[in-house]
Amino acid sequence: MVDRLRAGIIGAGFIGGVHAHAVRAAGGEVTRVAASSPDRSHEAAVRLGARTGAVSGEALIDADDVDVVHVCTPNSTHVALARRALAAGKSVICEKPLATTLDGARELASAAHGLVATVPFVYRFYPAAREIRARVHAGESGPLHLLHGAYLQDWQAAGAPAGWRGDAAEGGAHRAFADVGVHWCDLVEFSSGHRITRLQAATAGGGTASTVQFETDTGATGSVVVSQTALGRRNALRISLDGERAAYRFDQEAPEAVRIGGIDGDRTLHRGSPSSSEAAARYSMLPPGHPQGYQDCFNAFVADTYSAVHGGAPDGLPTFADGLRAAALTDAVIRSSESSTWVEVPS
Repeated sequence: MVDRLRAGIIGAGFIGGVHAHAVRAAGGEVTRVAASSPDRSHEAAVRLGARTGAVSGEALIDADDVDVVHVCTPNSTHVALARRALAAGKSVICEKPLATTLDGARELASAAHGLVATVPFVYRFYPAAREIRARVHAGESGPLHLLHGAYLQDWQAAGAPAGWRGDAAEGGAHRAFADVGVHWCDLVEFSSGHRITRLQAATAGGGTASTVQFETDTGATGSVVVSQTALGRRNALRISLDGERAAYRFDQEAPEAVRIGGIDGDRTLHRGSPSSSEAAARYSMLPPGHPQGYQDCFNAFVADTYSAVHGGAPDGLPTFADGLRAAALTDAVIRSSESSTWVEVPS
């Protein structure tokens, strides 16, 4: 393995560009890019700063100058591409959802055994999220009893086209939950230490909105509203973890602070505060007052993945096992919505 990791990016849309920026921030090099045709691959290579374009995703995976394969293609193609990359012994970063079916996610999680294979649940990499996690795990909140919030977007409002995501064969069923609802669940489970064990869901708007009630393995209850047709909500991922002695609130649209509710009053803890935890400080890359955002989180995620490729073991790195967990939650939401009943979430 070379010291400077060489990345191949399959898929050259918005998220492919995010990956390309993160590769360079992590000290890697984008050697190859594959788009939907050789001509588009060449154009994407110029745009994303890659060494060359690849004639296909499969050719990119097989190339000798690619150490890490970034799968940034429509959801229905993830399994075949990630499977091929893992079979070649290469490290993989695969966009979520890992697969459009639970069986597909199980296959990839099993195939990834012994390899570095990660999923970009990047909201874990906000310092505020690490701060909440550290405080909950230290016992500051006491037992958590209510986990609630929402993930709201408006990019499909007023009949706006959904592209391939609107096609169930390409994007999967119940697409809003599979696309962004799993981000909410991952962040809540990661920061709280709880696992959702059973849920009841209702889905509407052709899969553009879901409401979910749930219970956790430690006796807490909760709920989340997920929508991609909520006017005025650009990317409103909001969580509240409510405990016996403290409650913690995070809003991705205002990510520089944690709101802490207490018996004696409420306070706001800003990123870079002297009282911040070591876990949060590790991901605070800029001086306080210089806002960090989504791309910074993505950069940190890719840097931790590349550290793992080199033999490190970064705390909280989301792997294909977490991608499988997200697929299990999505499957439970689909089953509950179709049956109008509470269902168990596979462990």
